[in-house]
Amino acid sequence: MDIATAHIVEATAGRDCGRFFFVLETQGDHLLLADGKGRRVEAPKRKSRKHVRVVGTAPAELAARLIRKEKVTNSELRKAIAVFGENGKHDQEG
Repeated sequence: MDIATAHIVEATAGRDCGRFFFVLETQGDHLLLADGKGRRVEAPKRKSRKHVRVVGTAPAELAARLIRKEKVTNSELRKAIAVFGENGKHDQEG
């Protein structure tokens, strides 16, 4: 699956391995990632595409705002990642 804005990805390499992020922007072979906590919207993490894997998509309203590059708060990102984790969508066993 090609990685695009508003996807939720899991870092597979580096010190942030295993953490979930939203893709805020794509820049060729690199992505700008934020989770609203360790990496905030104001200072996103630049990470190579080959060091992440797609695990889901942002909720519809949040995804639309990310795609349109409208203002998104760190709180919104944290809440969406928390809901994503609670639903068990990131389980690797099944």
